[in-house]
Amino acid sequence: MLRYVALLLLIVLIALQVKLWTGQGGMRDIWTLEARIAEQTAENERLKARNDALAADVEDLKHGDAAVEERARSELGLIKPGETFYHVVEPAKPGERK
Repeated sequence: MLRYVALLLLIVLIALQVKLWTGQGGMRDIWTLEARIAEQTAENERLKARNDALAADVEDLKHGDAAVEERARSELGLIKPGETFYHVVEPAKPGERK
């Protein structure tokens, strides 16, 4: 009789271990969720850094004429009256297409 009780308890223990490691809400699911949380945290930090840079850029454009002038020169190719624009073209390397 005691053997059957011990065997039954062993079977219940094995079943609980299997459920713990492989079942829904088990350790495998926890590890998967932890990995997803780490990935999302990294993505959030990357996006926060990008947003901070954009916010600083907006602040510079709102309050600084130098930032507006720099943007106009670099992105739009604008020049001031009396300035001469020089466009330097690098020679193409052999085998390179334009």
